[in-house]
Amino acid sequence: MNISRGVFSALLMACALGAATASAQGHLLVLGDSVPFAFINSAGYEYGNAGNFIGYADDLAATLQLDVVDAACPGETTGSFLSATAPDNGCRAYRAKFPLHVGYSSTQASYAIHYLEGHDDVRLITIMLGANDGFLLEDSCASQPDPAACIEAGVPALLTSVASNLARTLSELRATGYAGAIVLVNYYSVDYSDPAGTGLTALLNRAIAEPAAAYGADVANVFAAFQNAAENPRFGGKTCNAGLLNASVADELLCDVHPAQSGHRLIAQAIASTYRRH
Repeated sequence: MNISRGVFSALLMACALGAATASAQGHLLVLGDSVPFAFINSAGYEYGNAGNFIGYADDLAATLQLDVVDAACPGETTGSFLSATAPDNGCRAYRAKFPLHVGYSSTQASYAIHYLEGHDDVRLITIMLGANDGFLLEDSCASQPDPAACIEAGVPALLTSVASNLARTLSELRATGYAGAIVLVNYYSVDYSDPAGTGLTALLNRAIAEPAAAYGADVANVFAAFQNAAENPRFGGKTCNAGLLNASVADELLCDVHPAQSGHRLIAQAIASTYRRH
């Protein structure tokens, strides 16, 4: 079939306009840490272009036909999200060297508030925060004579802090007048066959969910979605073996804590399902 260059160009233009129209249903505001950023430990020069990091924010935006605004920062804690002086787990250092998906010099909370105040077409906000709070506790206990006992002693204060900071975050977002959907995203276990680590993740998720109802927010149960996938007998409860996490730089048969593309798709599906029930 022969199509003239002019006709072909017109067809491409029509397709592009059709795609733009289909996606112009509003905005998705994504907030959080390295998981929504789609961080990859093994990257190098790729860090210089945030467009190299494609994850659940992009999958979710395509599914819901929304334009994504991803303000997530690798290493963000529930405290550093709100305060420029609160401890973080590498967010400020990352921002000092590499670009985020969107640029801002304020805290992530301030960016989100200003964005909401200037845009009335946000249909959904997702928030994934809390894991780095736990990592900071682990780091602080690493040099103690009994790290496990140190972590156990620090968990109650950690959970209280996570719940309190997320309550403040939700309060400040609602104070802008935004009355739309907010979905808190909980965390998967990196190994469901490890009862201690999985138990700590479950406790963290409970703290994440604690303030949700008071501010009209929902919780996407990523923990259960990953568990269902990892429970296949072939994987033995190991999220890494299920192919849901990125391979470790040191050993391709081991994984780091960040989702692979299949993991990101599973997170997006969990959020979309929660949003559609809203």
